[in-house]
Amino acid sequence: MGDQDIRAALDHHWAASDANDFDGEHAIYRDDAVLEYPQSGERIRGRAHIQLSRAAQPNSKRFDVRRIVGAGDVWITEYVLTYDGRPSFTVSIMEFVGGKVARETQYFSDPFAPGASRAQWVERMS
Repeated sequence: MGDQDIRAALDHHWAASDANDFDGEHAIYRDDAVLEYPQSGERIRGRAHIQLSRAAQPNSKRFDVRRIVGAGDVWITEYVLTYDGRPSFTVSIMEFVGGKVARETQYFSDPFAPGASRAQWVERMS
């Protein structure tokens, strides 16, 4: 599977995630995929368990992809995941084997107020 094919699979994955299409969202994973959330210390093994854990979340969620970069077997997606109207800036690192995700690690960060000490050099982003 080439880079263009993986990029297309990622675009489909994130669009399906945003649409709450759980089957489409999880088609990208190998049966034995591993998902890790280092901040909470959680590891989920297997595509079926990953899908079930996400389907069980009671929150209303939206995905706004900011950028996707990668090549070969490692791809990174930077996006804003909004749960019940509250944004969390998120990075997903996906490692592919045989054209499917074998391992994904996700990092989450809540927004914070800008620091006054750097205000003179800052350009505000929306």
